Amino acid sequence: MEKKIINTTHAPAPIGPYNQSVKAGNTLYVSGQIPLDPVSGDLIQSGIIDETHQAMKNIQAILTAADMSLGNVVKTTIFLTDMKTFPQVNEVYGSYFSSDYPARETVQVAALPKGVNVEISVIAVD
Repeated sequence: MEKKIINTTHAPAPIGPYNQSVKAGNTLYVSGQIPLDPVSGDLIQSGIIDETHQAMKNIQAILTAADMSLGNVVKTTIFLTDMKTFPQVNEVYGSYFSSDYPARETVQVAALPKGVNVEISVIAVD
């Protein structure tokens, strides 16, 4: 099976020893995306709604670089530092999908990279 690394300048550069995504066969594994603006490099810290939108935009950019879209997503994982923000995150997240929602889990964690409040990863299939 061929493994292909897919990175794009339209999403934040990795902040550690990993790639934005790896495609193995027809499956794309997208690393967790945080609310980091790919142009300025600044963290979006204006509230959980804006933070979630930025994480989802970063995911969309990576999917586009892989010639995919959110319609190809079959599984997502959402990490939150405060489960009380779940309703807002869920509303934003849901606005990015029209139907046939992917499988998902949402978990609360003690901390996330760069002190952010949300991180989202996805798996997509051609």
